[in-house]
Amino acid sequence: MRDGRWRTVGRGLGRVIVVWAVSTLTMLVLAGLLPDFKLQSDDGDSATRIAVTAALGAGAFGLLSALVWPLLVRALLLVPALVIGLLTFFLNGSLLLLALRLIPDGRGDANAETAVVVAAVMSAVASATGGALAVRDDDAYRRRLYRLADRRRRRAADPHRPSTPGTVFLQLDGVGHDVLCRAARKGVTPTIARWLGADEGPAARATHRLTPWRTDWSSQTGASQLGILHGSNHDVPAFRWYEKDTGEVMVSNRPASAAELQRRAIVRTGDGGLLSHDGASRGNLFSGGAEQLALVLSMAARRGRENRSRAGYFAYFSDPANAVRTALSFVAEVGREIGESTRARIRRRRPRVSRGGLYPFIRAFATVVERDVVVAAVIGDMFAGRAAVYADLVAYDEVAHHSGPTSGDAERVLGRLDRSLALLAQVAEHAPRPYRIVLLSDHGQSPGETFRARYGLTLGDLVRAGCGLPVPRRARRTHSGAEARAAVRAALRRPVEEGTGEHRPRRLAEPIVLASGNLGLVSFPDVPHRMTREEIDRRHPALLPTLANHPGVGFLLVRGEDRGPLVLGARGAEVYLDELPADAGPGALGPLADFGPGAADAVRRTDGFPHTADIMVNSAYDPLDGEVLAFEEQIGSHGGLGGAQSRPFLLSPLVLSPPLAQGAEGADGTAELVGAEAVHQVLRRWLREAHGPEVPRVTPADDRLPDPVAPTAFPAPDHVVQDKTQ
Repeated sequence: MRDGRWRTVGRGLGRVIVVWAVSTLTMLVLAGLLPDFKLQSDDGDSATRIAVTAALGAGAFGLLSALVWPLLVRALLLVPALVIGLLTFFLNGSLLLLALRLIPDGRGDANAETAVVVAAVMSAVASATGGALAVRDDDAYRRRLYRLADRRRRRAADPHRPSTPGTVFLQLDGVGHDVLCRAARKGVTPTIARWLGADEGPAARATHRLTPWRTDWSSQTGASQLGILHGSNHDVPAFRWYEKDTGEVMVSNRPASAAELQRRAIVRTGDGGLLSHDGASRGNLFSGGAEQLALVLSMAARRGRENRSRAGYFAYFSDPANAVRTALSFVAEVGREIGESTRARIRRRRPRVSRGGLYPFIRAFATVVERDVVVAAVIGDMFAGRAAVYADLVAYDEVAHHSGPTSGDAERVLGRLDRSLALLAQVAEHAPRPYRIVLLSDHGQSPGETFRARYGLTLGDLVRAGCGLPVPRRARRTHSGAEARAAVRAALRRPVEEGTGEHRPRRLAEPIVLASGNLGLVSFPDVPHRMTREEIDRRHPALLPTLANHPGVGFLLVRGEDRGPLVLGARGAEVYLDELPADAGPGALGPLADFGPGAADAVRRTDGFPHTADIMVNSAYDPLDGEVLAFEEQIGSHGGLGGAQSRPFLLSPLVLSPPLAQGAEGADGTAELVGAEAVHQVLRRWLREAHGPEVPRVTPADDRLPDPVAPTAFPAPDHVVQDKTQ
């Protein structure tokens, strides 16, 4: 045993010496290339003296980086997160200047600009060298993980290994069930394929089960994640909506709105959230009741020391090599996006949306910075032995909005996320307690060109025409609701504001038109209550027929004066939802028939929300190719009904109880997990199975939420294991 320890110490010391030697050589090369960087006195020195000077400088720089850098980053926690990434280079350069000052006789010198360049290059070279040495040593990475785990245990109040397993919930934002199956089958996601037993032929043994679930009408992160983390997404009709009682536009990815939605959910359920017992929330819109927070949007509006939403940046940027690697990857991702968008434009691919301006940087933030920081935070949580962790990775969703959900561009991003999953699975093997990794998504994405591209006008233009109001000659662009854009603004401490001209009409009597993917909302702000169909017809007789008969509109939801919720379609189709029989066939569903058997229930539930718009507009949907028409500038969209956007997935270890219980088949012999609130109940059950009664139980505000039922009959592609509970 003692010999093994000495060998470990010897290997570690050997790696330090090699990294020191490489850093010294790098410093010598840079001194020869950069005229403003010197390692000798003004009178000149021998080659040996210059080499000794470089060795002293490299050693001092490495020592200062290891000792001083974490303290500097911790002192900058209140600085906007992206600014930390920029300051990294200047602080790193300052450490190099200090290291050069420590060299005897003043032989080391550089100006400030050169110091920044030299420090960045040396950090990158040292990191690459250390990684190369670890690759050559098969056990180096494993030993490092053990050391980190032991260090965490020694710092904890309880030195003993927890006896119960922890759970890590990883949300792949926007990845639909069918997209995941296709990626596993094609080998794009080998880690997921291995979990499903799909990577080594039919005889491979699966460790996880795949279960699709169905979203609510509002198939977007705000509604789904609020329901999953807090057990209620009541009164969240869309990604953005107008509230007549306050005169405010609520936007799910605006910090103030997210905080208010979280408060309402807690009041409704009487419970803090899924993560209220020793939990951590990373990269989410909502906290889930966790005390450990990083990049949580509902907390981003807070000021002062109590705001810990950006604390995850410290865990990542405390290592200067991380900052260099992330910066290089960031620049590479920006270049990759510019190249891909240029190729798409040259080849005239359709559909296509604008990908210029700041979008390459927003994409790079989502696919590099946000991913790296969130993964690092989850690794820290696992080594700390926390009971429950929920993290959101938004990279795929951001790219799929602009490139398409089935594009090669989005597929490559999904492959890089799979490598992050493999890393987390390795970490789980060395954590101080066993961990179960649950993979899930909040919604999918449906492809299709934009409403504006196909018809030359926005939904707002169509509404104004139906109201007899002047329509701008030049169609305006509609805001995109991608989550990554809000994350960037929150990191910069800039409020997430939507264009006020988009939402607020010039005159109070004019309608407010909002877009949430392929779901549109029309509200009349001068009427304090929700208008009925009869009131709308008296005020604007042509409006509802104009919308219902437009080829880009699938159906409308309005409220009837006497008969309740009413769905309108083309050619005078009308369906009163409260009068539908329980076993209504497709013929009775009218315009809802193409949207699936659960469409009527989802629309009826939304009709009961206090802040549902006067008119809810769902775009047309082609069931043959699965395409919808987004009212925003997105060719991969979600937010309403139609296609893959409403069918996310839940990938859970076989050691957990099945998400769906036996014995609740519907009339067609199938059953499925419906709604984010139902997913919350499943995750609660799994936490109770692992930790017992100390996990708080949610108290639903109503009794409409059914018990988990039998597995869905969605077909799985070949070689992909699906949940088929006996």
